[in-house]
Amino acid sequence: MNKPATTSVAVETKVELTKDGEKLQKVLARLGLGSRRELEKVIDAGDVKVNGEVARLGSRVHPGDKIKFKGRALPVDSEIDTRLLLYHKPVGEVCSRKDPEGRATVFDAMPKLKNGRWVSVGRLDFNTSGLMLLTTDGELANALMHPSTQVEREYLVRVMGRVDDAMIERLKAGVELDDGPARFTDVQEGGDSDGINRFFYVVLSEGRNREVRRLWESQGVTVSRLKRVRYGDVFIPSKLKKGQWLELTQHDADVVYTMAQMEPKKVYQPSRKAKEKQARRVRKKAR
Repeated sequence: MNKPATTSVAVETKVELTKDGEKLQKVLARLGLGSRRELEKVIDAGDVKVNGEVARLGSRVHPGDKIKFKGRALPVDSEIDTRLLLYHKPVGEVCSRKDPEGRATVFDAMPKLKNGRWVSVGRLDFNTSGLMLLTTDGELANALMHPSTQVEREYLVRVMGRVDDAMIERLKAGVELDDGPARFTDVQEGGDSDGINRFFYVVLSEGRNREVRRLWESQGVTVSRLKRVRYGDVFIPSKLKKGQWLELTQHDADVVYTMAQMEPKKVYQPSRKAKEKQARRVRKKAR
């Protein structure tokens, strides 16, 4: 995907149960409440009820069943649009749903949902900007983040300090961090140097906490700016300003599902009226 996403015909999908029922943890994962393994632990702890009864591992859910997750009723049979957004995260936002320090979160900028909730595909730290994917399809988010998919992440990084060829080779060969070995799969010059600063494009095939920064710091240099520019086959459009999001087209959503090794689903596309409303909101925010 090497061009900005555009909009197309509006499509809606439903999160529904088959008449033969589905495994409870699969339904909960689809609603974006966690991975199936995480949800099995929640069920085992007795925090999920079906029709007023505490659920068990292996429980199946049927049309009309009422589910409560940690005391909250879930909209299982309601229409939930399958949506996929690309967001340009600015520095100064956190990726937590709520921040104890009261800082802005990426979820504050997301459009409101009638049902379901937004799930972020991975995280960027407070001081990192760039591309993020958010979706209402929890299974998609979990699949994209699973280590087995090996989805590449590419960053533009400004490094302060002396960088030579030997250092770059070490970073590509692998260094030992406090949580295990790590390496860049590729390092390329990213433009003209700026005094003591140099720019590089670096690629990772995993998403551990602050991994880009920690790799450079292991070599005695400091990252002074960091921006994610690519996630798998998805590139951040040059016209998408910080703090703005766009809805992916069906074609681009198909690319994302293929990255996750999943069968593509039809995704929601906003109406013309909704697109105009979003454009007004963007213009207002820019002022």
